[in-house]
Amino acid sequence: MSDSEGEQGLSLDAVFTEPPRPPSPEPSVVTYTRERTDAEPSTHASGDAATWETIDIRLVGSHPLWGHYLWNAARAFATYLDHHPELYRGRAVLELGAGGGLPSLVAAKNGAQLAVVTDYPDASLMDNLNYNVQRNIPPEVAPRVRVEGYIWGKPVSHLLEIQHDATESDGYDLIIMSDLIFNHSQHDALLRTCDEALSKRSAPDASGSPVPALLVFYTHHRPHLAHRDMEFFLKAQGSGWLCEEILTQKFPPMFPEDSGEEEVRATVHGWRLTRITPL
Repeated sequence: MSDSEGEQGLSLDAVFTEPPRPPSPEPSVVTYTRERTDAEPSTHASGDAATWETIDIRLVGSHPLWGHYLWNAARAFATYLDHHPELYRGRAVLELGAGGGLPSLVAAKNGAQLAVVTDYPDASLMDNLNYNVQRNIPPEVAPRVRVEGYIWGKPVSHLLEIQHDATESDGYDLIIMSDLIFNHSQHDALLRTCDEALSKRSAPDASGSPVPALLVFYTHHRPHLAHRDMEFFLKAQGSGWLCEEILTQKFPPMFPEDSGEEEVRATVHGWRLTRITPL
């Protein structure tokens, strides 16, 4: 993956500055299988979350926004969310840059009150996300899942209206970002969106729900630019966020032919960000 930073703007090329790899000619379907430890029961939650075992993710055949891959970070994210439903059950979840939408689908199937799945407002991405929702989400859960086009850093009023109408509260309880911070030119836009969309609640509520949080999972796909990836967290700290690493997990590297230390390219990192500066 090469690095070419551009000026911020609203065009697709300005938001995503990475050149596409050779395209896959047709859409593909990848199956995510629920992972459990030996100590876990056969159900993770009551109701709809108890019955599912797999999620089929259709990926667009080729796309400059990298939507034709199910990234290792999304797999790790899905498993983490499945093991920690207390983070979102009965709460509102927003995913940015969703691609195939796997983490959001896990949250929806495990009892999120609302899952809003967003990506760049491109017809092929939106159509594919809607297909994945229809394929994997049962009819009784479907009203709790929304697919929306959204450009990072732009006003979040529409997203907040959806959230308020569904939950009668203000702001999302959990925002999830999977493999987005390699877009170095978009760090400020991503943080602006998260700051505006996340609930301003600063303590657990009466039910004991955790404080609102942003979860960021990623891989350093270009080890020589890992320091640029980490600038996201430095900017977040400077803007009043507490940043804590919560997970590292090894996978086979997605692109073995790429340059750079394989150990770095094979590792998924997960971080939890919460506000520490009063608003």
